[in-house]
Amino acid sequence: MNGSPKAPALRIDRLCKRYGGFTAVDGISLEVARGDFFGFLGPNGAGKTTSINAIVGLATITSGTIEIFGYDNVRAWREARGLVGLAPQEYNFDRYLSIRDVLIYQAGYYGLRGAAVRKRADNLLERFGLTSKANDTFVRLSGGMKRRLTLARALIHEPQLLILDEPTAGVDVELRIELWDLLRDLNAAGTTIILTTHYLEEAEALCKNIAIVEGGKLVAMESTAKLLARRGTTTLSVTVDRPLASVPPALVALGAIYEAPTRTVRLFNVPPDAIAATLGELGAAGYAIENVDFARSSLQDVFLDLVKR
Repeated sequence: MNGSPKAPALRIDRLCKRYGGFTAVDGISLEVARGDFFGFLGPNGAGKTTSINAIVGLATITSGTIEIFGYDNVRAWREARGLVGLAPQEYNFDRYLSIRDVLIYQAGYYGLRGAAVRKRADNLLERFGLTSKANDTFVRLSGGMKRRLTLARALIHEPQLLILDEPTAGVDVELRIELWDLLRDLNAAGTTIILTTHYLEEAEALCKNIAIVEGGKLVAMESTAKLLARRGTTTLSVTVDRPLASVPPALVALGAIYEAPTRTVRLFNVPPDAIAATLGELGAAGYAIENVDFARSSLQDVFLDLVKR
């Protein structure tokens, strides 16, 4: 079951969700291409979780449509939901099942059973480094292992679209990097991924395209590169070995600022190919370079500009 070969992985058209007089999602429309690694970002209360719940069928939509690989997730809900795996932020495992049985039982919700499912469960346990815990219950796992189990469960029925809600919340740096590598591998193998995260450096590192929502509305949807280019700010900081007598005239013309306490020259909006010339000016003036830092505006900068909180 692959859906329409020409349909995107996800198409949302004018999605609205109201709870009484409160509008949680207000006319969001977007598309996620097959094979994309898509960031779905926004501050708390922006409508992200409500939108995800509508996509996977946990929330009844007020109006609008959602299609998953061409299947309407209301009229063709069985086909649509069979193509999606959800890794929620909150843990919701049966505490009395072994983690191997957690995976096997999850497959049963999709009509999958038998030896092939048991083999698939064992393969996922091995892939996520959980084989030694296969007969343990959820409550005996560490926080990092619980995150891995959440991902393994979302993948047990081999979905084509994987939705991750804060997949690295509360994990240490080492495990976060490990999970990033795993997600990149899944995406490279053809799985479309939608990621929500409050770690904006995570979205910047992983996502090809990003949508940002605020107040239930879509405020931006572009490639990550184009979003980062919106601010267009770069900062070149060069620290020299001793205090400057004066800033070289060529750098003054570029708007250089000298910070005497740290012996640092800063230039803004300098293209990368001008770095060597800047260092050359300081070297020609007889100064040795102690440190160089070149920084671009981050996704966090753009995000804060857009949500204006």
